Amino acid sequence: VLLTQPSSDPLPPIYSDRFLGRRKMPTTNHEHVGRAMDLLKKGLLPFIAQEMKSVYKKDWIERAKYSIPDRQRGSIPDSWDVQGLVGIMRDQWKDVFAKTLGSSERTLVSELWETRNKWAHQNRFTADDTERAYDSVERLLQSITSPQADEARKQKSDLRRLNFEEEQRKQVRKSAETTVAAKPDTGLKAWRDIIALHPNVANGQYVTAEFALDLWQVFNEGPKAGEDGDPVEFFRRTYLTAGLKELLSNALRRLNGHGGDPVIELQTNFGGKTHSMVALYHFFGDKDKGHLPGTEDLIREVGMSQPVQVKRAVLVGNKITPGTVYTKPDGTKVRTLWGELAWQLGRKEGYALVREADERGVNPGDALRVLFNKYAPCLVLIDEWIAYARQLYDKPDLGCGDFDTHFTFAQTLTEAARDAGKTLLVLSIPASENEIGGRGGEEALNRVKNVIARVQTSWHPATTEESFEIVRRRLFQTVSDLDARDQVVRAFADMYRKKQSEFPSEAAKGEYEKRLRDAYPIHPELFDRLYNDWGSLDRFQRTRGVLRFMSAVIHNLWVRGDSNLMILPGLVPIDAQAVQTELNKVLDPTWAPVRERDVDGPASLPLRLDGENDAFGRYSAARRVARTVYLGSAPMLKAAHRGIEDRQIKLGCVQPGETPGTFGDALRRLSGQATFLYTEGNRYWFSTQPNLNREAEERAERLDIEEAHDQIKARLQKIASKRGD
Repeated sequence: VLLTQPSSDPLPPIYSDRFLGRRKMPTTNHEHVGRAMDLLKKGLLPFIAQEMKSVYKKDWIERAKYSIPDRQRGSIPDSWDVQGLVGIMRDQWKDVFAKTLGSSERTLVSELWETRNKWAHQNRFTADDTERAYDSVERLLQSITSPQADEARKQKSDLRRLNFEEEQRKQVRKSAETTVAAKPDTGLKAWRDIIALHPNVANGQYVTAEFALDLWQVFNEGPKAGEDGDPVEFFRRTYLTAGLKELLSNALRRLNGHGGDPVIELQTNFGGKTHSMVALYHFFGDKDKGHLPGTEDLIREVGMSQPVQVKRAVLVGNKITPGTVYTKPDGTKVRTLWGELAWQLGRKEGYALVREADERGVNPGDALRVLFNKYAPCLVLIDEWIAYARQLYDKPDLGCGDFDTHFTFAQTLTEAARDAGKTLLVLSIPASENEIGGRGGEEALNRVKNVIARVQTSWHPATTEESFEIVRRRLFQTVSDLDARDQVVRAFADMYRKKQSEFPSEAAKGEYEKRLRDAYPIHPELFDRLYNDWGSLDRFQRTRGVLRFMSAVIHNLWVRGDSNLMILPGLVPIDAQAVQTELNKVLDPTWAPVRERDVDGPASLPLRLDGENDAFGRYSAARRVARTVYLGSAPMLKAAHRGIEDRQIKLGCVQPGETPGTFGDALRRLSGQATFLYTEGNRYWFSTQPNLNREAEERAERLDIEEAHDQIKARLQKIASKRGD
């Protein structure tokens, strides 16, 4: 019986493939997508039932059946497949799900509908398609606080690792063929000879990493959560920005009873909110006090160290499901956020202070101030608060306090933190509309802002320049030859000053030379494109997205033996699969033919132009120009001011010792022949639609010359006939 069970049900460990002496067959992409659909089904059903009940009460099943395939309409909800569940969300979006979820989630629902249909019809899935399916499932499930989101993330990571290992084997074989030509000044050292990579970047492990901090995982698992869960390792990799220093300094003063702001709001679309919370959590942990790398000077400047025993409470809104009763190890049953908060600070004794309010789902009132004073010093960290609150909208009977009660609690919480001694409340608020989610999210955000406005202090994120150091610490080790680095930086700055007409005016200023030094070995133009342009896309998260993208870029350059002076936009290996995977996550699939034909495919126009023209070929000028335009224009296609200027393009291509004019010539040649490249004045951009000139040329090329002559002759005869000639 065990040997003939369906392949979708794995054998018990004792009957594993290894035990049976069989070689395990690799899982296909189609099978992976099937697993993702299974997780989606398990995660969606409870949420859909809850949301539909809140609107249609006992008639919700009958209403839902309108969206269920005919073959399933007589069945119970547990047997509905993912097609039916996603169909319910599509059909009932306006009346039901828009209250809780937003436009980003609606896009995910539409995308997963198409993915499910492709899967059901046995369509082919590429590695990128499969990873995107997992990613979309994870995002949608995370937005509804489904526990299956963590499993989707784990399976996605496993898939990414396997795909990367396969790509590595292919890359070794073809790396020499894909290296971009360059002729930088021979008197300067290459970046790879000046600064060493982080070992995990060099061996490719960071290419498969998420770079996503999980405060809940750090809180629950500690060192088992990896480097992020180890306080010493976390601070060794952390760059203390001015904003983070101020946050930690304020916390020291507050928790030591020497002033400090009691409530801190973390709201920024730049990134770093969760990282700052994890920093606070570790900084006031029980171990390693005064021995965390980089904090010694901070402690000395403030003039006080961390208190001996800080009670820490962590609430993460997308990890706690409203309406669920959580049984703690000591038997305590917790229903509300205030019950969870009290139990974390004082276990059963602390919970007793709010037990009645927790059981009835009502505001705990002054019990919170008593709680904070009893267990002071107290550090309370609340992440993804809106993700929790929005699920209470129009649902008064979940048993965890209704929507109005929750914001009465929010006001009580902030006032209690203010009035109690040695208590600090830090909470994150979404800055992007994509993070809010539906009418419930908008109302929750407005309520939270109104509540905390009187007592909160806003946190200032890292500047773009500080982000250079954040990325460098995660991806590189220290600079081994400062003099060699400074020579490279000076050579770039001198080139920009001597040839001002070829580059943007700001590149010739002294401030830009400082930016070159701060960003080294990554050129600041590449940072600017990633943070300012790509960072505006929904799926590209500034800090995390830059880290993931650049880890793929740097690893591939390292493997290929890149010997350029800095890492510029024109040197980004867009032909590498790992880099394409990162781009595919944030761009529409319609960009694939643009990349293959006009940017960096094996049969692309730039590659052909470089092969046909010796002047271009010695620099790979056409290829580098195309890459620079692509990185600078793809995320800005819908912007009012599209494209980038020719001087900006040269800034992203040219190194000391190379001729800027050659890249200008390559740009003009490319614009005259490319299918998807558009120009307006001195601005250039790629679009997913072919330009009219190229479309006309292609039609002309397909037209038979004799047939064209016959059509012209017939047209002339018709005109002559009408005129009587």
